[in-house]
Amino acid sequence: METQETVELGGSGTRVSRVVLGLMRIKELSDGEIRTLVGTARDAGVTMFDHADIYGGPHGCEQRYGDAQPVPAAERDQVIIQSKVGIRRGYFDFSREHIVSSVEQSLAALRTDYLDVLLLHRPDTLVEPDEVAAAFDELHSSGKVRAFGVSNHTPGQIELLKRSVRQPLVANQLQFSLAHAALVAQGLGANIVGLEQSADRDLGILDYSRLNNVTIQSWGSLQKPSPGGVFIGDRDKYAALNDALEEVAKAYDSTPTAIGLAWIARHPAAMQIVIGTTTPARVQEAATAATITLTRQEWYHLFTAAGHTLP
Repeated sequence: METQETVELGGSGTRVSRVVLGLMRIKELSDGEIRTLVGTARDAGVTMFDHADIYGGPHGCEQRYGDAQPVPAAERDQVIIQSKVGIRRGYFDFSREHIVSSVEQSLAALRTDYLDVLLLHRPDTLVEPDEVAAAFDELHSSGKVRAFGVSNHTPGQIELLKRSVRQPLVANQLQFSLAHAALVAQGLGANIVGLEQSADRDLGILDYSRLNNVTIQSWGSLQKPSPGGVFIGDRDKYAALNDALEEVAKAYDSTPTAIGLAWIARHPAAMQIVIGTTTPARVQEAATAATITLTRQEWYHLFTAAGHTLP
């Protein structure tokens, strides 16, 4: 098994792999394919696996993971299983009842006694922080969830939860890639009138996370802005970026995909990188990204090649 670079998950003291394998697309895979995918990730040093109750329909991908049993029960403590809760058909729901019920269903589907991490998936504007706190207390005290976090939340939304929630919120999963880089682009263009990039859409979540020991997990790590799709190989809109990726990849005897992920890993916020591939070879390719340390010049070269402004 290769050694994957690890980062501390929030201020929890728990070390987790830099690369996280997202399992949102495994519903149609066979048991053998799931075991091969997860096994390849583990052999590459990936120790963390990301689920959500809505992936593949209600608990559909979690059920496939559990059916395939890709990690023997005797090795459960060697992996970090994360899931998410809160999105329902047509609405969001952070009620105590739904959080607890959904986690119970996740555990049954995954065939595990506990989740290492539970994230609140999308902000629920009808959230009652005391209800979230009651759910977290129940799940934590029973041993069913060991750590908690959020996804797609702003600093204010996190602070509102923290008013009631007693457990540390160790992670925030956010969309971030070279092509979808507002997380860093806004700060670089701050205070420039007339520059669209300078608009603050996340209320300083990057700096907030670093100041408060919240680990950022990037999702859509190779994706373009909506309607999405990968930017690797897209020469209609991202020719300059693909040229730059190929140039840097050649210097490291690597691939554009690995360099695109290494760009995320280079940031000192020590972000985790969530990948959603179902191809074992691409998992291996992604796992090499954290072993590459780009220079500042290379990092900014890729940033501007992606179309962002460096004042």
